[in-house]
Amino acid sequence: MAMDFYSQISNNKKMTILLFFAFFILVGVLAGIVSLLLGGFSIIGGMFLTGFGVLIILFAVISYYNCDSIVTAVSGAKEAPVEKFKQLHNLVEELCIASGLPKPRVFVIEDTAINAFATGRDPNHSVVCVTTGALQFLNREELQGVIAHEFSHIKNYDIRTMTIATVLVGIAVLLSDFLLRMVFYSGGHGSSDSKDARLFIVILVIGVILAILTPFIAQIIQFSISRKREFAADAGSTEMTRNPLGLASALEKISKDKEPLEAANKATAHLYISDPLKNTKGLWLKGLFQTHPPIEQRIAALKGMKS
Repeated sequence: MAMDFYSQISNNKKMTILLFFAFFILVGVLAGIVSLLLGGFSIIGGMFLTGFGVLIILFAVISYYNCDSIVTAVSGAKEAPVEKFKQLHNLVEELCIASGLPKPRVFVIEDTAINAFATGRDPNHSVVCVTTGALQFLNREELQGVIAHEFSHIKNYDIRTMTIATVLVGIAVLLSDFLLRMVFYSGGHGSSDSKDARLFIVILVIGVILAILTPFIAQIIQFSISRKREFAADAGSTEMTRNPLGLASALEKISKDKEPLEAANKATAHLYISDPLKNTKGLWLKGLFQTHPPIEQRIAALKGMKS
């Protein structure tokens, strides 16, 4: 199954721009409503809107340039010394040759769950991380398939897109939570004019609805982006290794591993090769909120690539 990497990279860059545009509009609307509740476009409201805009820019810039350090710290990952993880480094170096990518920094999470992820802003500032469970329970071909999957995410700039999505979702959720707290604890005050008061109430209701729906909408967008990229990364792994059954076998082992990854959380779950939380069963409309496509579909697709 051939894969157009240049087209995938182009699509990911376009998706990055769309993500920025959509989320900044959403965050801008929420910030405007908060400003209105603080006094409309008075000095107080204007100061909030300006200050929040500056904070968003600073947060986005810091997150962009330090996303690898932030994600590894949150995940409890430690850099893997070559002398202790020689086979892991050998596999990474082999895949660097196969993919033409510079060698990423290699990290390990001390956990018996089988999983892995990649992060960073671009191939020159990337990280590949695996759990000790993956090193323990996967054979060489399986581990190679897993790492090649993460290399595909790096090569396609998936890591940048998903990192930006994570940052923007976090900002939108924080702002919506702040707006809800303002409404329910302070109440807000509109104009004494009845017409202005009605307009204020309408805007307030819209703000509350947006604040309630924002976290769900943002996560649905984030998860749908993640699911699509998993199939592409599986195909990319096969392009590098010429061995779809290696990754398919690894995914079969991962599907049988019912142990959740303790260091993972909802903010970072989409970065892993498979859902690290293991808690999606029984949820209503669970398909919308899954970070990954069904693992059985991924295995079937990989086995279908066998020549």
